[in-house]
Amino acid sequence: MTDHADQPGYAQALAELDSILRELESADVDVDRLADRVARAAELIAICRSRITAARVRIDAVVAELDGDDEPDAG
Repeated sequence: MTDHADQPGYAQALAELDSILRELESADVDVDRLADRVARAAELIAICRSRITAARVRIDAVVAELDGDDEPDAG
């Protein structure tokens, strides 16, 4: 699994994405920085997707464990 220690958390990545979006929507967007900001936004989206996928896997495991507890004992 990917080491998330050097990456921002989901909320931080989302906040940075929001900031980049506001910057890109402004009338005075710096064209020299445009490609860099779009590349950073793509990185942040990948981080968010990874975090969501990891959370989904963990949730599915917990639900599967709970569903297993509902089965009657075969003894």
